[in-house]
Amino acid sequence: MTDTARPLHVIFGTGPLGLALMRALRSEDRRVRMINRSARVRFDKDLETEVGGGDAADPGFAREVCEGAAVVYHCVGLPYPRWREFPGIARGIVEGAAAAGATLVYGDNLYAYGQVTGPLREGLPETASTVKGRIRAEVAALLLDAHRAGNVPVAIGRGSDFFGPHATDATMLGSRVFARILAGRPAQAIGDPDRQHSYTYLDDFGRALVVLGDRPEAAGQIWHVPNAPPLSTRAIVTTIGELAGTAARVSAAPGWMVGLAGLFSPQLRELKEMLYEFDRDFVVDSSRFEGAFGIRATPLRDSLARTLAWFRSTASKAT
Repeated sequence: MTDTARPLHVIFGTGPLGLALMRALRSEDRRVRMINRSARVRFDKDLETEVGGGDAADPGFAREVCEGAAVVYHCVGLPYPRWREFPGIARGIVEGAAAAGATLVYGDNLYAYGQVTGPLREGLPETASTVKGRIRAEVAALLLDAHRAGNVPVAIGRGSDFFGPHATDATMLGSRVFARILAGRPAQAIGDPDRQHSYTYLDDFGRALVVLGDRPEAAGQIWHVPNAPPLSTRAIVTTIGELAGTAARVSAAPGWMVGLAGLFSPQLRELKEMLYEFDRDFVVDSSRFEGAFGIRATPLRDSLARTLAWFRSTASKAT
């Protein structure tokens, strides 16, 4: 029987980030409620993990599933063509968290800054000219406005392109890299694979969101979650190959090829405006979070090894 006297943590979104957050919470024996549209999940439930389904943009539904929550987490992910739904989803989740008197933590990305010269740090102007960057900036502003109005305490954690368990086709460092290396095929990349790039390990991202929900002083601010020092995508592929016991190669698709493929794929068509992240250095400074909370990223070789082990176990289950 679930112990209803213990604080409840409600996670909207059961994609890779939501699942990483669930793992972090359950590792500390916390009570969790997972919410998505369908109530279908990709993990083994236990007595301390509830699952519900419905539309997060519906304030009535959001209030219902947030009832009794101490912390509410917005980790909803959508395919690029549906990103215009994000503001409505954020408003619904704000309603639910506010009604419960809970803290709201948002798992965000870095699109709102747009193209930046030098490392990405908190406090940079959110001047993105891309459609998706403007949507992300709108959602962050909506949430922080709710915080400033006194409706709900809000903390925002921003991560870079992520990798880890369950991050397969919807990320650059997913199946195109890990699964292909395990299959003895060249890893696929876009842009310039020799540029420095910060990648975020999902278990570090999930752990960081837990910290932001626990620490009242985090509220009202944007934080960059911990990242290991940047490496080139080619160097990361080489490391994964070493861990897999093979000489891994990388095949990179230039921007014009992505644009051509976008004529036939809505997802790739939407990706084109984000190619600036991969044709130049893309370095994220997470030192502010690390200094404030004393938490650093998992060493990259370790996080790559754990991710490789997950892909290997997934492949073995499919055979």
